[in-house]
Amino acid sequence: MNFRNYRLKDYDFKLVLLVIALSVIGVYAVGSAQSNLQNRQLMGVIGGAVAMIVISLIDYHLILKLYWFIYAGNIGLLALVLLMGESSHNAQRWLTIGGIKFQPSELAKILLILFFAQFIMKRREKLNTFPVIAACVALLLVPFLLIHEQPDLSTSIMVALIFCVILYAGGISHKLIFGVLAVAIPAVAIFVALAMRPDSNFLIDYQRNRVLAFIYPEQYATDEAYQQLNSVTAIASGMLDGKGYKNNEITSLKNGNFLSEDQTDFIFAVIGEEFGFKGTLLVIILLFLISLECISVARRAPDTAGAIIGAAIGGLIGFQGFINIGVATFLLPNTGLPLPFVSYGLTSLLSCFAGIGFVLNVRLQAKRGNLTSIEDIL
Repeated sequence: MNFRNYRLKDYDFKLVLLVIALSVIGVYAVGSAQSNLQNRQLMGVIGGAVAMIVISLIDYHLILKLYWFIYAGNIGLLALVLLMGESSHNAQRWLTIGGIKFQPSELAKILLILFFAQFIMKRREKLNTFPVIAACVALLLVPFLLIHEQPDLSTSIMVALIFCVILYAGGISHKLIFGVLAVAIPAVAIFVALAMRPDSNFLIDYQRNRVLAFIYPEQYATDEAYQQLNSVTAIASGMLDGKGYKNNEITSLKNGNFLSEDQTDFIFAVIGEEFGFKGTLLVIILLFLISLECISVARRAPDTAGAIIGAAIGGLIGFQGFINIGVATFLLPNTGLPLPFVSYGLTSLLSCFAGIGFVLNVRLQAKRGNLTSIEDIL
């Protein structure tokens, strides 16, 4: 680790402030949804911020040298979930090691970004060849299937989306992109149609019912569509300014316990009801600006690995935020993804902070590279 060429003015304080602002909103929202979890969320934010700063000062190239160990460790944790993981809500996704309970599928998103950043950079000249693309897909399929078997379809979809961003940032040919889309779009349509059949084994019953509830909400109003319908009602009832933080109104769906999983999957509904359209708009703007800043760092990255890290972390936050809000507003089927930096869930929170830490270091390395080149000229 070399701090000699780091300069304080090169640190991306704008990105840090955006992340902290969104996290503070999350602490307040979680405290309103489940007051007994607020202190844990606050400790998670503090711990995540410290981890973010520490990671931001470590040259990411040093960590990426261990990319095969990162991949093996990731596969090992996901395999352990299937062997000895804890179950909850029809899924086996949690692991307890040394008294610490965490969700390896959340860590997998960051670990896969780090692995593929180095794997593709070492093969960037041959990225558009069949052997390299096939190797990337094969290496993705192992964690993808392990996550899907938990079952965790929503995180599987997120991993696939992140992989697409990784390939794009890595420099995959636009001709290949359009060729894949030409095949993938009709293939996905056929797959969805087949997966929705009662005799299909790809989707389990509750996953299939969630999709059907999205298409026919009136038929599932008291079952699978119940959460989302109440979420939309709560957001709409907040109107422009909201009902107020921790209000005592009897018309509050949160106070009446009509919002299930309000501290995690439907935290956006709590924000909409209590802070209104202004509060929800602020959350959306912060998510957008964080993603945009990560992509901006990616464009100025000193190498392919840095570009992949910046773009993939930005994509992770943007896509996951969009999906969570889409579920809360009934624009998408219920998936169960947390809202980055806002939802309760320490594994997700710490993973997001760690991801931002790597982006911050990419920015510092780019600036240090510019500084070194100027010094060489002088």
